[in-house]
Amino acid sequence: MQQVSNPFQAMKDIVTKPNRVFATINEVDNWSWIPFLFIAATGAIPIYLYFNFVDFAWYNELMVQSVAAELSPAEQSAVRNAMADQAQSLWAGVFGSVLVVVISNAILALYFNIMTRSDEECVQGYTDWYGFAWWISLPTVVCSLISIVVVVLAQDNQLSPVSLAPTSLAFIFAIDTSSQWSSLLQSIRLESVWVMYLTAVGLSQWTKFSANKNYTIAVAPYLTIWIIWALIIIF
Repeated sequence: MQQVSNPFQAMKDIVTKPNRVFATINEVDNWSWIPFLFIAATGAIPIYLYFNFVDFAWYNELMVQSVAAELSPAEQSAVRNAMADQAQSLWAGVFGSVLVVVISNAILALYFNIMTRSDEECVQGYTDWYGFAWWISLPTVVCSLISIVVVVLAQDNQLSPVSLAPTSLAFIFAIDTSSQWSSLLQSIRLESVWVMYLTAVGLSQWTKFSANKNYTIAVAPYLTIWIIWALIIIF
């Protein structure tokens, strides 16, 4: 199989030739910094734009009603006073978006490292799987780019924070942030299917597992989290 010549070509080819990309990154070092920086930057930009655009007084009240609607007026006032100001919220959101993907991909890499130990021919270690996690996360860039467009084109600065997840079920079905299902449905995004597919493709290049096992490993963590989350809400 012909290899990809550089990490930028790999980012382009992962859309149409993912098998070749994963076969290549299995043989090279230090390419995963490129998707990491790209994902971090594109994830932070819409948050920065959002907090520079949104009516922050309205946003604050929305957050108070989302997390403290059932509390007394005095308790709601205490929550309101404890909330960060606009600049603090902006930078907390920007850095928090990077931290979240760093931690979530670290956990995902641990999962892959554990699940592939039964393959005696799989020689990849934890750091290899951590790099792998950034490549399979590239579809999240699509969501970030769409959210940038949504914020830039918005006419009303009372813009729901759900707009930062325009590929999520919460945005698609206009689920209000006050709904107990909002957070779960924001986490279920259309590009998640693409991420699962890339995971299975990558596993097929890095392991000797069957296609069924590769897809099971790819899908299991997402379905498990979503099902447990839904059961917690229901019960």
